[in-house]
Amino acid sequence: MDDAFTLLRQAAGLLPEVAVAENALTAGDVRKEIELLEWEVALDMLIEIADVHPASITFWEMLSEAARQMMLDHHRRWCDWRGWEAEHGMIRATLTLLGVDEGGRRSAFSGDGRLRPLWDIGHRTADGQQDLNIARLWVELAPRLSPGETANVRLAPLQPEQWQHLKPGDVITLHEAQPVVGMAEIIEILPPRV
Repeated sequence: MDDAFTLLRQAAGLLPEVAVAENALTAGDVRKEIELLEWEVALDMLIEIADVHPASITFWEMLSEAARQMMLDHHRRWCDWRGWEAEHGMIRATLTLLGVDEGGRRSAFSGDGRLRPLWDIGHRTADGQQDLNIARLWVELAPRLSPGETANVRLAPLQPEQWQHLKPGDVITLHEAQPVVGMAEIIEILPPRV
């Protein structure tokens, strides 16, 4: 198994030379940070570039392993998440949690992909009952989401093929058991990179 230094260099090599992050960082900038032994900075820069220039599953696997070796658990989980998106596609939505007074949940939840809530995405059982689907949830730009708050989220369905009928503008509901605890509007769907 390669060490973190080697993995970061290899991942940088997978990016095209023309790849530039929103803040103008390039793969060349990443290589300079690697040579300076600024591995965590290099990891962050690679993630930023891949936000603009889609990367392969291999790229994300390398970053995940490098983050694991550097004991950066949040980075590792994010890179694993992005690798899953590269393989299965991406669903983004704007989620609004109901407030406690509206029957919503009573506490915030961690936004780092560990929550696996139920979603009503329009499926019905043979007898017409609501058939809920499971998808992990990652809150963008926030460590957690509290009752009454709104944030953009990424969804990782347990059965991605069940979600293929959704399109931007569709509204789905978040459930904990049967009660609705949130509403989400789909804002972006990207196909797998495989």
